Amino acid sequence: MYTDHFSMPVNMTCNKQPNELIHEQSPYLRQHAWNPVLWLPWGEKAIEKANREQKPIFLSSGYSTCHWCHVMEKECFENPSVAEILNSCFVPVKVDREERPDIDRLYMTYVQATTGSGGWPMSVWLTPDLKPFYGGGYFPPEDRYGRPGFVSLLHALCRAWKEDRKQLIYVADSMMDQLAGFSTPAPGKGKPDTTALDRAASLLTGQFDPVYGGFGPAPKFPRPSVLSFLFRYGYYTGKDEIASLGLFTLRKMAEGGIHDHLGAEGTGGGGFCRYSTDARWHIPHFEKMLYDNAQLAIAYLEAYQLTSDRLFAETAQDIFNYLLCDMLSPGGGFFSAEDADSAPERATDEKKEGAFYTWTSDEIDNILDPDEQRVFRFHYHIETNGNVIEDPHGEFGGKNILFARETITETAHHAFVSEQQCRTLLESSKQKLLAQRLKRPRPARDEKIITGWNGLVLSALARGSRVLEDHRLLEHAETTAAFMLEHLVTPEGELYRRHCNGQSAIPGKADDYAFMIRGLLDLYEASLERDYLAEAIRLQESMDRLFLDMEHGGYYNAPSTDASLPVRMKDDFDGAEPSANSVAVENLARLWTITEDEQWHQKAEHTLACFSSVLDEDSSRLPHMLNGLFLLRFPAYRLQLRGNRNDDRFGQLKRVVDRRLLADVSLDYDEKTGTASGPAEAILCGNGLCHPPATGPDELENLLSATLKAYSC
Repeated sequence: MYTDHFSMPVNMTCNKQPNELIHEQSPYLRQHAWNPVLWLPWGEKAIEKANREQKPIFLSSGYSTCHWCHVMEKECFENPSVAEILNSCFVPVKVDREERPDIDRLYMTYVQATTGSGGWPMSVWLTPDLKPFYGGGYFPPEDRYGRPGFVSLLHALCRAWKEDRKQLIYVADSMMDQLAGFSTPAPGKGKPDTTALDRAASLLTGQFDPVYGGFGPAPKFPRPSVLSFLFRYGYYTGKDEIASLGLFTLRKMAEGGIHDHLGAEGTGGGGFCRYSTDARWHIPHFEKMLYDNAQLAIAYLEAYQLTSDRLFAETAQDIFNYLLCDMLSPGGGFFSAEDADSAPERATDEKKEGAFYTWTSDEIDNILDPDEQRVFRFHYHIETNGNVIEDPHGEFGGKNILFARETITETAHHAFVSEQQCRTLLESSKQKLLAQRLKRPRPARDEKIITGWNGLVLSALARGSRVLEDHRLLEHAETTAAFMLEHLVTPEGELYRRHCNGQSAIPGKADDYAFMIRGLLDLYEASLERDYLAEAIRLQESMDRLFLDMEHGGYYNAPSTDASLPVRMKDDFDGAEPSANSVAVENLARLWTITEDEQWHQKAEHTLACFSSVLDEDSSRLPHMLNGLFLLRFPAYRLQLRGNRNDDRFGQLKRVVDRRLLADVSLDYDEKTGTASGPAEAILCGNGLCHPPATGPDELENLLSATLKAYSC
């Protein structure tokens, strides 16, 4: 359900009659259940109604924490006059893009192809046989912001359907032919080679912002797949200057307003917002997404492995604090997102962007004592009239968004205190402000549990337990895995897409499988429990059966069993989330390395070949797929640990592996030696040979340093 955290669901007006979305579990769909628009969920009933009444479908796709989705609902979908037009001329259909990314991806491709941009809410008009003939994003009720008004657009499209239907159908047929062409990448010239790695590094270097970090102009999105690729490029080539682009970006993000600086272990807070509207990472769009924080936790862990800089470890720990305090369900799964909007003071107030997170100067001064004010105001760039400069919609007048503009050293010098005193004063200030913030109405939370996103968290927790040597994170990872295997797997052994209000539903998509397989492989390497490896292999077999294009390679995003989806797509872009195909290449390469089963190698190569044209044209589109390319084009190693896992000598060997970023190594465990009384040992195999066993941490350190040297691309 969609709640103000632990309060009851948002109240609805008793005099209204709900539409059919009231029967749905999606928090986003239920938000619209009391609109006067007679919404139907996507499915057979809506399609049958459109065909019976020969009306076009108005498809509106969004998600529960989408700010402009809320705006369009308030301006248009709650308006009885607008609803009357929609209900009389169209069959209105709502889609939660997080539940049905396959539908959203298909029609977003159309919107992007015809308008040059995309975003949510997505608005598309379809013929009764689901072919698009007009589309866009947010539409205001009347002409403004350079956009046509929704009301005038509805009248025009209604009139065109009645008077010029043949032309609209002709346009729709043409567009559907193009979409079918987009569904599979054009064949390439052959297997991608390592030049794709160099091209991606060069393109990203050219886009890099040397002042504030990140890639390209504002708005800036984290895109962790890019950071992961940069780290691996530096690892394999020895070009530390490439990896440093990712490290610099992570530092700037940690300093910025996109990072919630008020967090404390066991109390909540912390983590990262969706993206920054400005170039400095200062002004975020305040929604917090599970998938962003899971991936960023991994990015900060890898940065710590590369540098041993405690900033990166502390930021990763801050993200885990947020996930475990604010996003963890009682059963062990993780909720999806928190809203950007909230009420400033009372739950009955009108909700505003970032109200939970922003501060006036007076509020800060009233909470902190003079010594704390002097340090905190300087360090976090607090201004009397607010510190938000770029505010096109006037959301943050007089408000301050915490932004660590100065270092501890600079702040201590400014305040005439020692660095230790500075840290103490900053910490006490943050604790006081956090306590006050917790008295404010919380942003609403989308409490559906998405399989793929929980797979990303599973990876983060498993890796965090290794890098941070925190056994509690491993316990949480195993609890999450148990929840997923119990509630998100069908009796037939396939995956559900989501779990909400105690109910699991919707067939899993390719990304659900890919992300969960990756999470299980990471959990295997953290726990060395072979059941997780077996489960990953079983799910990979199911993914191949349901989604793999045996002829051309690559994975469709939806199974062939969904008759309501006119075209299945093969995702070919690593954006906010990596594509299922990219993660699948990496998963298959890891399975091949661990098991030495050649079928996994063949499927990884076949998938890579499917996307060779995309990699030839712009390899930076698929940075996570390039991580798999590294494993397939350079020596990949299996490090097998043997011995009793409860033996301290065994633990010493594993800690050597855990604290380093070993991009070309898959960890394995010889279960047969689990109760052995002999010495713990590590055997490194790869590149055509197996090295003699290492039995001590120093010996293993030397072996890894001598063997896993930099490669030249």
